[in-house]
Amino acid sequence: MMRGSAQSNLFVWVALLAVAIFNLFPFYWMVTSSFKSSLEVVSYPATLVPQAWTTDAYRNIWLQEGFVAYFRNSLIVSLSTALLSSGVGLFAAYGFSRFKFKGRMAWMSLFLGSQMLPGVLLVGAYFRMLTFAGLYDTLFGLILAQTTITLPFSVWMLKGYIDTVPAEIDNAAMIDGANRLQILLRIIAPNIIPGFVATATFAFLLAWGDLLWALCLIEDQAKQTMTLGITRLIGQFRVQWSEIMAATVIGSVIPATLYVFLQKYLVQGFTGSAVKD
Repeated sequence: MMRGSAQSNLFVWVALLAVAIFNLFPFYWMVTSSFKSSLEVVSYPATLVPQAWTTDAYRNIWLQEGFVAYFRNSLIVSLSTALLSSGVGLFAAYGFSRFKFKGRMAWMSLFLGSQMLPGVLLVGAYFRMLTFAGLYDTLFGLILAQTTITLPFSVWMLKGYIDTVPAEIDNAAMIDGANRLQILLRIIAPNIIPGFVATATFAFLLAWGDLLWALCLIEDQAKQTMTLGITRLIGQFRVQWSEIMAATVIGSVIPATLYVFLQKYLVQGFTGSAVKD
């Protein structure tokens, strides 16, 4: 019996090790390749460890390829999308949670259904609308487009958390003279911080890793985001692999940092462990 249990444990550990290698090896390859020279990174057979460590790829993308502007644009778009999506979503979620009105469930179902549509089917419509409004090829237009994509998820997720706060608290606050805005900002919001952080982080990461919308809605090179900047390193006759790997390492720093520092809130937010009795 114990022998069978030991074999089972061994199988689990081998399976976990295989999954870990499968998931982590691309990151290892990305990081080590970013420190290889342009010749070594395309050499055959490939080397697992750089023979001569160099930071030329990092220096090139920052000084020659204009990645400072790409990084800044990505940061502006992602932060603005996260704040707008979570902020507007908070008000909408409070309305859906606390007010009973005709068509409420239909609107909620419409929000949910909009998440089922692939982004590639909507980008053409957004292109026409932003062009008509004079917002094509602007960061503000890209932020609005990203916000409309992430807003339905924000509303659904925040509504679930607001539902966990008893409505009797609202009634007690109104008896004490508080209005709806004060209740939302001073009572509801502090009680759903994990859900709010998880929602904002999701919107930030979605905007940070987007390529399709930025590719279709931004043309000016000075306004392009980091994902678009990486595609510029792939030419017709040459692919700058070391620079691509260095750019992806830099692009991974902020998402990784968010996961490390907001892990507590993300786990609580996505698992719903902050349910109030």
